[in-house]
Amino acid sequence: MVSTPAASSALPRLVHALFVIQLISMGAMEMSGPFWPVHLQSLGGSPGVLAFAGIAVYVGPMLGVALTSTFWGKVGDRFGHKPMMVRALLGLGITQLALAFTQDVWAILALRFLQGACAGYLAPAQAYGVSAVVPAVRGRLFAYLQVSTNVGSLLGALAGGLILDHGTFFWINLSAALLCALCAAAVAALLPRLPAAGSALGAKAIPSPPPSSAGDAAPLQASPWFGSPVAGLLAVLGILLVARMLTQTPFAMYVRSTFAVDNWVVGLCYGLLSMGFIVSATLWARYFERLQGPDALVRMAWVAAACALLTVLAGVTHSVAFFIALHFAWGVLLGATTPVLMAQISHATSGQHQGRILGVAQSTAQFSSMAGIALGGGLTQLLGLHITYFLVAGAYACALAVIVAVLRQRRARAGATSLAGP
Repeated sequence: MVSTPAASSALPRLVHALFVIQLISMGAMEMSGPFWPVHLQSLGGSPGVLAFAGIAVYVGPMLGVALTSTFWGKVGDRFGHKPMMVRALLGLGITQLALAFTQDVWAILALRFLQGACAGYLAPAQAYGVSAVVPAVRGRLFAYLQVSTNVGSLLGALAGGLILDHGTFFWINLSAALLCALCAAAVAALLPRLPAAGSALGAKAIPSPPPSSAGDAAPLQASPWFGSPVAGLLAVLGILLVARMLTQTPFAMYVRSTFAVDNWVVGLCYGLLSMGFIVSATLWARYFERLQGPDALVRMAWVAAACALLTVLAGVTHSVAFFIALHFAWGVLLGATTPVLMAQISHATSGQHQGRILGVAQSTAQFSSMAGIALGGGLTQLLGLHITYFLVAGAYACALAVIVAVLRQRRARAGATSLAGP
């Protein structure tokens, strides 16, 4: 019997299973995340090579995902997103196992790039979730899955630290490989195979959703990323992620040099950003579900303006307690950005292109994150750490300008349509 999306506004049981699987698999990958520079240093090498490797070990997987997400999304649209999830999890497990036995810096960098290119789990998981819920709760779905990723990241980093305190880096990678393999088996055994929307069976079983309250036009049928409003939404998504990642490289140095605090305070500030996202994302999703497309973008403009204000305050304060509070508040506002925009992009795209457009969105997110990391590291080295949060505020101002431009474009199009008449 063919599975169909849930009829009610509640998230179905299989989405909760997806939440747990994503939490475990993302946690498995984050077990090694904070400790790669430490491991690379232990392998030896020239200072120049280690400096390059310390950046490339993080950028490599992101580049691999960015270059392949659209391709895997197209494959998922045709053959189903469940097989793509199994493929991605097996890719993560196999490459993590290979990393456990690799002691060469360049081989590690190559495997990390291959890990991103072969995996790309998040986009098929999101597309699978979209096919399992009614359109009205897509915002809640994206928020729920991103909360899963954030919780997994926090728990994974903690687990990796505990393993490293009592063992070697080998056991982190081996444990991650085993957990990814278990997650692949869980997807294969526990989740039903929903028909691909682009297949003949999927076209009959899961029709394209009707125009949603989240958009101001019918779902796009062809070249979804070139049509409006998707292109504008992708631009807003990209700039907001650049703003978020600008602090990634200089963050620890900025906090220690500005406030003269211990490393645990640095970790607390960093973690509270994720904690703010975790506690707010689902609430923001419920709020935005009730808004029409232009109204949602107006609220997003206010969120971007609030983020700009908070980051300006973070850049001028010399009170570590106020800085910590600002970081938590910033995290709360971030819960209203990426999940909501992903839902808007999904709503504005036909069912036959969900895997492809979510792959494009994932590629946009990865390229934007890499750009944010590179710009943050480069500009703060060139101009000084003191400008870190003013750069972030400037990026949010750019996002606000793009949102205003998208709103004007929509209103102009709506006016032209009304003048044309029925």
